[in-house]
This record gives sequence, C-alpha cells and structure tokens, in this order.
Amino acid sequence: MSVRRLLPIATAPTPGISNRQHVTCVYKCGDQCAAPVPNTTDNPYFGDIATEISRRGALKAAGVVALAVGATQVLPATAAAQGSSAAGSLGPTGSTGGATIDTGFAPVAPNTADAVTVPAGYSSDVVIRWGDPVLPGAPEFDFENQTAAAQAMQYGYNCDLAVMFPMDDRDERFLLTVNHEYTTEPSMFRGYDSSAPTREQVEIAWAAHGLTVVELASRAGDGGLDPVMGSYNRRITATTPFELRGPAVGPLTRTTADPTGTRVLGTLNNCAGGHTPWGTVLSGEENFNQYFGTTGTVSDPERLEALRRYGVSVSRSGRRWEEFDARFDPAAEPNEVNRFGYVVEVDPWDPTSTPVKHSAMGRFKHEGASVHVTGDGTVVAYSGDDERFDYLYKFVSSRRITPGTGSAARAENMKILDEGTLYVATFSGNSPAAQIDGSGTLPADGAFDGTGTWIPLLTVAPGGNAVSHVPDMTPEQVAVYTRMAGDRVGATKMDRPEDVEPSPTTGKVYMALTNNTRRTTANVDEANPRHNNKHGQVVEITDDHAGTTFGWNLLLVCGDPAEADSYFGGFDKSKVSPISCPDNVAFDPAGGLWVSTDGNALGFNDGLYSVATEGPNRGETKLFLTVPVGAETCGPLVFDNRAIVNVQHPGEKDGATIENPASHWPDGGTSQPRPSTVVAWRNGFSGGAGSLGSGSLPTGLIGS
Repeated sequence: MSVRRLLPIATAPTPGISNRQHVTCVYKCGDQCAAPVPNTTDNPYFGDIATEISRRGALKAAGVVALAVGATQVLPATAAAQGSSAAGSLGPTGSTGGATIDTGFAPVAPNTADAVTVPAGYSSDVVIRWGDPVLPGAPEFDFENQTAAAQAMQYGYNCDLAVMFPMDDRDERFLLTVNHEYTTEPSMFRGYDSSAPTREQVEIAWAAHGLTVVELASRAGDGGLDPVMGSYNRRITATTPFELRGPAVGPLTRTTADPTGTRVLGTLNNCAGGHTPWGTVLSGEENFNQYFGTTGTVSDPERLEALRRYGVSVSRSGRRWEEFDARFDPAAEPNEVNRFGYVVEVDPWDPTSTPVKHSAMGRFKHEGASVHVTGDGTVVAYSGDDERFDYLYKFVSSRRITPGTGSAARAENMKILDEGTLYVATFSGNSPAAQIDGSGTLPADGAFDGTGTWIPLLTVAPGGNAVSHVPDMTPEQVAVYTRMAGDRVGATKMDRPEDVEPSPTTGKVYMALTNNTRRTTANVDEANPRHNNKHGQVVEITDDHAGTTFGWNLLLVCGDPAEADSYFGGFDKSKVSPISCPDNVAFDPAGGLWVSTDGNALGFNDGLYSVATEGPNRGETKLFLTVPVGAETCGPLVFDNRAIVNVQHPGEKDGATIENPASHWPDGGTSQPRPSTVVAWRNGFSGGAGSLGSGSLPTGLIGS
C-alpha cells in the first residue's frame, strides 16, 4: 500500500472524517484519514481467534500474572502529591457506592460562538496561552518576531493533556503539566511556505512540541489560576534527551548518533495521558509517523511493510523536517522512527530529570496511558491505538510501588512500567450476527454488550529478560512492531480507540472510540455496530484488571439523540445533549464521568460533557462547556470547584489565514488565535484550602 505525502492545505474538508477541518487533518495526523487504512490484515472483526493460539497465550499469561502477584508484599498505591476529595460541588455525575449525584448545572446549548461557553452561574478564564513565558528570561510573546530560543522558554503550541498536582509546601499553589501535541505552521508564521520552510520556522516548531511544567497560583477573589515563574517550571521539546528503556532497545533502535539505542532526542505528537500514583506524568506519542519523510529510497520489503503499517511516508513529509535533520529521513537513518510511538514518563518534581520512554508498553499511536492499581497493589496501564481498525491494549506490571514521595522513590517507581506483560484485546458480542446490521439498531436483548479476552504479546521479567508470546516474533520485534503483533494474534479492529481510563471509584474502564467512516455494513460487529460511523461511541469495560477476561457494553452510541442510531445508556434521549466524536474521558473525584469531543460532526463547537454511569440516570449526557470556533476540547480535569480544559487549535478552519483568521480567541480584537489552557469555576468560589480535596487517590486518574 502506498502512503500519501502531505499536501499543502486545501480549502475543503477531507471526505468522511466528521467535521474536522482538512488543515487540522494535515498537521495533526498527516492527513491519515485520507490515506489508505494501515491495517490491511484479514483479522476477524470480532476476535474469532484461533482457539489454540488463544488458549496457549492465556495459559502463559495466567502463569506470569500469578507469579507476579504472589511474589511481593502488597503496598498501598498512594501518593501525597495527588489531590482528590469527596463529592464535588462543581456538579459531578456518576455514583459513589451506588448513589447517583445530581449534575447540578443547566446544560449549555450547542453553539458556534468564538468563545469558551459555560453554564449560567459559572465563569471561566484563560490560565496560560501559547507563547506565554514559562522559564526565567523568556520574552513576552511577539507573533511577528518569534525565535526558536524564545519558544523554548515559552508555553508550547496545541496543548492536549493536562495534569495538575497540589503543592504540599505552597498553599494554594499547583503544578500543572501539559503536553503540546503538534504545530500548525500556517497559523503560526505569516507567509509560511509549506514547500520551503525556513530553518528558524522548523526549529520554532521543534521547540513548540513536547511538554510544559508550570507552577500555578490561585487567584484571590475568584476561581482563576495564574502562572508563576516557579522553581519547577520546565520546557521539554523535540530536542530534549529521553531515555528509551525496555525490550525495544537493540538493533532496531540504534542510530548513527546513538549506537546504544537508548538516548532519544525529543518526543513528538504527545496526545492524552495521565498521572501515576507515585506522582509522575504519562503522555502518549500518537501520530509520530507524519514527521518522517525522504527523497531517498527504502527498498527492504520488511522495512517497507513496517513503515506502511505505521503510516510513515516514503516520500517527502509535509513538514520537510528531514531536510533540516537527517534523523527524520528513513532512508538516511532507518531506525530513528522506531524510537517514537511510546508512552513517555516525566517527573514534574525534578526539572533536571531525564524523561523515559517505556517500550515494554508497546509502540503504536498511543492516545495516552491511564493507571489503575488493584487491591493487591498490581499496577495496570490502559492505552488505545488511535487509528481506524486498530486495537486496545493494557500493560500489567509485575513490580510494586515503592512508598514515599521523594525523588528516590519516584525514580524507583518509574521502573514499574518496564516489567510485566503487554496484552491486546479481543471483543465478542452476545447477540446473533443478524441483529447487528450496521444501522445502529439495538439487538433483541436491548444492549450492545458481550465479553472479551486479553491476549498476551510480551512479558518482561525482572532484569529485563523478555519473552515474546507471538509466534515468529522476537521480544524486540513485538516492542517495536506492536501493531503487527496485534495483527498476528487476531486482535479486534476498533473504531479509533482513543482515551481509555479506569474509574477511581468503581474500577470500570471507559474507552472513547471517536469515529470510523471506513467501517462498512459487511464488517460491523457488536462493539462497532454502525457503518459509516461518523459520531463514535463510549465503551464501558468491567475488567479483571490483572487477569485475561472482561465484560463490556456500549454506554453511549453518540450522535443526534433524535436519530434512531444513537443510544444513551437507556436514558430518555429527549433529555440529553447531542454529542459527537468522543475523544478524552476523565473522572471527577467522586467518580463522575466526563467526556470531551474532537471533530463534532453535528455542526456545532466541541465541548465537555458530564455522563451518568450509574443509577436511574445512567446515560444522561449534559453539555457543560464548549470551546471556540475551530477548536478541540482536550485534557479535561474536573475537581470539586474547578474544571480545566485545553483549547487546542482555535480558529483552525479551512480557508482561514493569518490575514483573515477564523478566530480571535482568546485575546479578542484583531489578534491571532492562540491555543490555551482554560479554567472554569462556580461563581462564588474563591479558592482556599481543599479546593482540590485532601488525601490521595489510590486508583485511577483525576483527569485525562
């Protein structure tokens, strides 16, 4: 299969990808939705795995997990750096102990306003914007006079993940970590020529990727948060050194500049993620494929197949980075691309620490990684591969958490995701195939539901010894070519598995499947029941977290509630907000589920929704917040009295230019749009101790 090169921005949306603009597709994912589907395997769409492979793999995994669980003393999964609380006053939904909590706000009406819109009785404000100073000596942002040196000290572009920790030693101070997924050069540089970018523009883009750690202070008098030039502040960019760990390290990751295969410069296309119980931040490298291109020749058939499976171009890239650094050229430096596509872990409490890439968790387009800790102390991390017809994964660690909140404990705990077993999921439905006809009509039993199995791919033992569970693949190959390992064992093809998060109160796991308009009537299944699926769905999984089986159901089949093919957990559809293209899922401290969207195919701005998961209101979906024109709602965090979202790519509309922008948010007037982090709060709230709650969160995540 050929892979299309990136083209200059067109003025029409790419067909069949919801309401996302073509300019966004080009710069966010390399226009992958317009390219042929990378997964061309003939895997059954419902995991009808060969019995012997499934049985053999499950037996191996059961032995590994049993050994791991019984090997060490159970430790409490707590971290003083994390904040949670009892029932929240912002209006969480869901349940704790089965009691439904009122959402407490009147839903926002769907709209196309060039503003952040919140319910009556709430306010919002910008926390920090692209280009705002983060490090000492950083200049104020000047759109017309940007430099790479300045950008390396300023807030990066297109913020996605958000994680916020309370600072125990500083009253009403918080440490915010945000990643910066991608850059949209035509929106950043006046007169940008995509066929001939300048070195300065390219280096500014390198500096605008990565992550930011910045201290925040509660604003006196309201719920606002202001950036502080604090001692923990840090910028991580596309040139920051990372340590690559795990079974991928070897001949497939060695380069001319790094013969060890362990020292990688930078992280790219970081999407969702989460925090760990030991106080670090996880971030997923997603559409890394788009940064690589060549004018040379790649002739080896196995390499060509691996590049094709990951959507990597064998012609020029759209960004032309390969013209400025040969490491982005697969013909010149064959293994550099194999050093991206991992879950990265950052210690935000140590600005001098080296971030880590965990290859034991597999290499694919990680939407993120979210941690659950079982009652016996087993650490489990979930991750989706954000591609049409790709897979859901989990990693079950064999290490336990080392108690403590100091740097030594965190450094030890940052090894937890290096040892354990990586699994891929297969889903089976419990309804006759004839009742799943692609229309979205519920089967006779009244639910899209069934069971699933986790198929082991790779186990890494203490000391780094690794075992492959995939026939004819070495451990290194499974770690580097994880998609192909999933293909071989017959994993279930899903509709763009994006954010996957476990509830901190029930342990149930929720996965956003954003959309897949390439799914046809011939290949629908009960977990992906609609052809031409432009609105997506949310899956609820009841997992045996450290085991190999699970149950599942579709909590939401998104879309217009007036249409027959949408489903809201059985709740009265006349009383819900319309929702399309779920992307991130998050939980408030009481266990309420929140869902943000990307590419709303219903014609109004993306937003953040509360979704009831338990009790008589199960499926009730209410729109809490919408973002400005052309923007995506990212990285939601919902606390007792505050909600935080990242507003990514505001004004990113086909046909918009710097001379004629589609948005002037957040600064108004004639200003250029700037990706920004926003906080919303209930009127009357003015900070104070306990606004993020007290204590620690033993399982799950506060946000995405």
